[in-house]
Amino acid sequence: MTLADEISQAMKAKAAIIGYRESIKFLKVDKPQKIILASNIPETMRKEIEHNSKVSGVKVETFDGSSKDLGVVCGKPFPIAVLLLK
Repeated sequence: MTLADEISQAMKAKAAIIGYRESIKFLKVDKPQKIILASNIPETMRKEIEHNSKVSGVKVETFDGSSKDLGVVCGKPFPIAVLLLK
């Protein structure tokens, strides 16, 4: 299964959290399956997410596309920098 298929399934099942702030909040409380970052995410945001994921022991993957492309895969009309799969 490709990453895009995995994202689509999670969006249909409502098992995804969109956004940097919401993802950080969820990481501090619970342990998600995976975190997906857009390839053009700002470095400060990337470091913060990677640090928190390392503490939680969660796998981080980089999406092969920009935040606009990730938004399209998620079926949203806006760019998405961080996507967390519950």
